[in-house]
Amino acid sequence: MRLSRRALLAATTAATALTAPPATAADRRKPLHTGFENLAATAYVNLRGQRIGIVTNPTGVTRDVHHIVDVMHKDPHVNLTAVFGPEHGFRGTAQAGGSEGRYDDPATGLPVYDTYLKSGQPLADIFTTSGVDTVVFDIQDVGARFYTYIWTLYDCMEAAQLSGKRFVVLDRPNPVTGRAAQGPVLHKEFATFVGRQPISQAHGMTVAELARLFNGEFLTTPVPLETVLMTGWKRSEFHDASALPWVPPSPNMPTPDTALVYSGTCMFEGTNLSEGRGTTRPFELLGADGIDGRWAAAANELALPGVHFREAYFAPTFSKFQGKTVGGVQIHVHDRTAYDPVRTGIALLVTAKKVWSGFTWRSDNWIDKLTGSSRVRTQIDAGAGVDEVVAGWQEELAGFRRIRKEYLLYK
Repeated sequence: MRLSRRALLAATTAATALTAPPATAADRRKPLHTGFENLAATAYVNLRGQRIGIVTNPTGVTRDVHHIVDVMHKDPHVNLTAVFGPEHGFRGTAQAGGSEGRYDDPATGLPVYDTYLKSGQPLADIFTTSGVDTVVFDIQDVGARFYTYIWTLYDCMEAAQLSGKRFVVLDRPNPVTGRAAQGPVLHKEFATFVGRQPISQAHGMTVAELARLFNGEFLTTPVPLETVLMTGWKRSEFHDASALPWVPPSPNMPTPDTALVYSGTCMFEGTNLSEGRGTTRPFELLGADGIDGRWAAAANELALPGVHFREAYFAPTFSKFQGKTVGGVQIHVHDRTAYDPVRTGIALLVTAKKVWSGFTWRSDNWIDKLTGSSRVRTQIDAGAGVDEVVAGWQEELAGFRRIRKEYLLYK
């Protein structure tokens, strides 16, 4: 079964003139070009004669920050006929947990369809209604399992297969590198829109690599998939090496620094502490009413690699503790190559519970959905230390790393 499945995957992802091979030493001396740039350079040759729909959001921009929908709409070489918006919407007008609904885009007149929280046959029906032949995906990811855009990718791949559509992924860099997978692996019984399938909490992949993984491992029937790769990207590079503009992929992801810590500190969404929403440093500032400098001191005593913690006070303008000054920590990463965001997030959970008597998990145990099982929560409740919690997922992580390796496309 696996061999025939892999053979089918190979057939559906066969290299084309637009699907670049893994980067060579010569490539790495060249400037980075995104999948969209490599596609546009061919005058969209492999989209010719097709009605095209694109799944994108405000991150789908050229390096001079023109939106690719506006660019493609004006280009006679491509017949762009529909846009599909994810969480926060195509133009990015909605906050967390929201979308823009169905409307006609004022700038282009194109119909915009809402994909947020839609999957399976209902999403396939939207693709059918739109009349497109090919669905293209171009959204900037940030490398964390619970960032919903990769599950929009998964759901759209499944829906494209159900509706008989071709699927094309335009690749962009993982802004926090593609060096390694880190953190716990999702258990299927905890699957939600913040984790559909068993991948690690920090996956260390690009969206094109994830698409290949989804097609080869998780989709019941693979979709006809093509990937338009980047040239000039190295797995070890952070976002600033790309020379690409940073467009916030969501309202609470304002900088690449946010992305660097997000796969660890987003776990605080599952607690009664603020994860910094409503501040200028979401996911870098954490706190609650009643916390003082003891938390930063306890975290610094652990001497975690690459990071320092500063006692901090802030008043969120929305979300938890809106308008109230709370105490907590600010994360300062001083060596991002040594920094482990997931281990750091666990350390902050452990120390917060130790120094603050008011610590509680969210009543719906949302932490289990974020971490992929009940293990992190129950271990911390039982008094486990950081090393013990981290050790609990190593066997599963090793298994995922072996699978992941088969789908990597860049050196």
